[in-house]
Amino acid sequence: MSLEASELILNEDGSIYHLNLKPENIASTIITVGDPERVEMVTDFFDSVDFKTQKREFHTQTGTYQGKEITVISTGIGTDNIDIVFNELDALANIDLENRKVKENFTQLDFVRIGTSGTIQPEIGLDTFLLSEIAIGFDSLLHYYESESIQNKEIAAALEEHLKLSDKMASPYAVNCDPELKSIFSNNEKIIGGITATNIGFYAPQGRTLRAARADEQLVEKLMDFQFHGEHITNLEMETSGIYGMAALLGHRAVSLNAIIANRTTGEFSADPHQSVGNLIELTLDMLVSF
Repeated sequence: MSLEASELILNEDGSIYHLNLKPENIASTIITVGDPERVEMVTDFFDSVDFKTQKREFHTQTGTYQGKEITVISTGIGTDNIDIVFNELDALANIDLENRKVKENFTQLDFVRIGTSGTIQPEIGLDTFLLSEIAIGFDSLLHYYESESIQNKEIAAALEEHLKLSDKMASPYAVNCDPELKSIFSNNEKIIGGITATNIGFYAPQGRTLRAARADEQLVEKLMDFQFHGEHITNLEMETSGIYGMAALLGHRAVSLNAIIANRTTGEFSADPHQSVGNLIELTLDMLVSF
């Protein structure tokens, strides 16, 4: 059955609606970054860049690094954008856009997020590299999908009980990273593992106050104190739960790597966050090539 024009939306040139991409423009290995300017930080390491486009906050470049073809795309901030990016990238790989039909042969994509994050544990130092082994989402994205089978319900239930969240707030969900992609990075001595909380905003949802008062003044402290099988929530950011959830739902693999540039418990911030991210990019590329 063909997908309706209102469901699979294409531009006049046949490219997918938001990303402005065609199937031939992407590789099977895709690095996601939040900031559009960070795309070029990644591709500056490439041997060649063969394709570039930008529409809205979605900046895409595809090229090669030491012979490996890689696409780098900016998602902007938040899991609402992740919903767009992952559905449209999957469509490029697994839907015949001309005939508007799902392809018989499935193409699996590998996603690696390179992002920044703040830790809520005092012992985690600035400029540490952290792999999100589990992502906990407070954003409700997965609740709009048939996603029970890919959720880590045990940790989500334990956290909901611990936080005593208002019934006005969405129940948290949790998703594990892909074990195969995890194995590429987890044995590197420069990378630690952790549990990442993905928040729906940057200020009150992450326990910050400027002028608007927070509904829960103890949110960060409660997140910091939570334990699951002896493990703590290590860091806060805004995309990883959506990345893990959408990748798993669509049959793809995903892992999220974080440069820790802030420590919320000590009040410290990295002296050179740009360099920290650059170091993580170079390490990630080298490990992807070895894989």
